Amino acid sequence: MGDWIWDGGRPSLDLVNTLRDRYCGGRELLVTPDRLAEWLREAGLRADGAPADAHVEFARELREAIDRSLQVRAQGLGIAESDVDLINEAARAENRAAAQLLVRPDGSVEARRPPPDDPVRAALAVVAVDAIDLLATEPFPRVAVCAFHLCGIRFVDVSPARNRQWCSMARCGNRAKARQHYARKKAN
Repeated sequence: MGDWIWDGGRPSLDLVNTLRDRYCGGRELLVTPDRLAEWLREAGLRADGAPADAHVEFARELREAIDRSLQVRAQGLGIAESDVDLINEAARAENRAAAQLLVRPDGSVEARRPPPDDPVRAALAVVAVDAIDLLATEPFPRVAVCAFHLCGIRFVDVSPARNRQWCSMARCGNRAKARQHYARKKAN
């Protein structure tokens, strides 16, 4: 617990941020089905089923397809067809079953949706749909990487001047400012 960072500003970027320390080869946080279940739960994505190893692998593949797509989109380049296919495949698992009307014996009425066939894939579909929404936004928003040299967290910059540098001021911004302060004191 405590490894998850929710500073991406979007569920798709929060998934991308489950691979930490990309600057030095990466540190995988989605290592077991239990960790994926924990991430989905803490992300607020309902997944009543228990993830399997195949779900973990699919979540990682989806994460990397989203990250690559965001990087090339930010450069004004075309997204690889294989990444488009993977993101679209993930999005198709979204539970869009029609609501069904249920009338109880006491006359009360409830709208009920049938549960998805694969609740974990349905939860990951929410992330894929968010990625599609982000990737299709015009003008394309600034998706930045934290400026702290040991971070690498991705986030959507919604600051008024579009010049946000840190994933979080409390975490990386303060570290960077402290380093600058100590470097100035040392130089004097």
